[in-house]
Amino acid sequence: MKKLDGKVAVVTGGNSGIGLATAKEFQQQGAKVVITGRDQQTLDDAKRELGNDVLAVRSDTSRLSDIDKLFAVVKEKLGTIDVLFINAGVGKFLPLESVTEEFFDSIMDINFKGAYFTIQKALPLLNDNASIVLNASINAYIGMPNTSVYAASKAALITLARTLSAELVDRGIRVNVVSPGPVATPIFGKLGIAADALDEVVKNVQTKVPMKRFGRPEEIAKAVLFLASDDSSFLLGTEIVADGGMSQL
Repeated sequence: MKKLDGKVAVVTGGNSGIGLATAKEFQQQGAKVVITGRDQQTLDDAKRELGNDVLAVRSDTSRLSDIDKLFAVVKEKLGTIDVLFINAGVGKFLPLESVTEEFFDSIMDINFKGAYFTIQKALPLLNDNASIVLNASINAYIGMPNTSVYAASKAALITLARTLSAELVDRGIRVNVVSPGPVATPIFGKLGIAADALDEVVKNVQTKVPMKRFGRPEEIAKAVLFLASDDSSFLLGTEIVADGGMSQL
């Protein structure tokens, strides 16, 4: 029997990177999968890659009205939810003196506010004993320059998992976190850095990882699957750090 047979799984930001790899993993484990994304083109591409049985809904997690529309579609098409992977997020980096209110809000609105209200608005559809997994980051721990807003948004998700676990435990709903280190995803191509400079950034980061490489999205997806399935039935309000040892050694 597959780990998610008969389950409905929603993956926000499931149109690329870790989200897409996790959607594939969930699908292979028997789940009916819903993916979201802001960009229609990448969402269409992901749907073609995953197959027609995947429900793809264009949704900007920073807009509460979009979140409402997402769950209206899920309710109409699938009824209830067993697994919710809060993955949609952005990575933008500036030194403290360059951060504007607009920059601050753009990150917090997606990475934290969007995550918070996605969970809130999913509650009526979540089955008892459902699993919620939040995608955070080791930036919450390592004090990397120029990441103050991003790191704070991810640290907020880690504490959110604990407080919501306490609120939802009576329904058997588990909330846990996966915190990746550097992973080879399209996010690196969206940093606005020239190709040669980006190569230097990547090489520099790799030297800081004890395993001397970036993670693969598929590796993070395996950790998410563990937290989403009954294999982690005694894990509550906790975190799996998947970073090749970067924050540990």
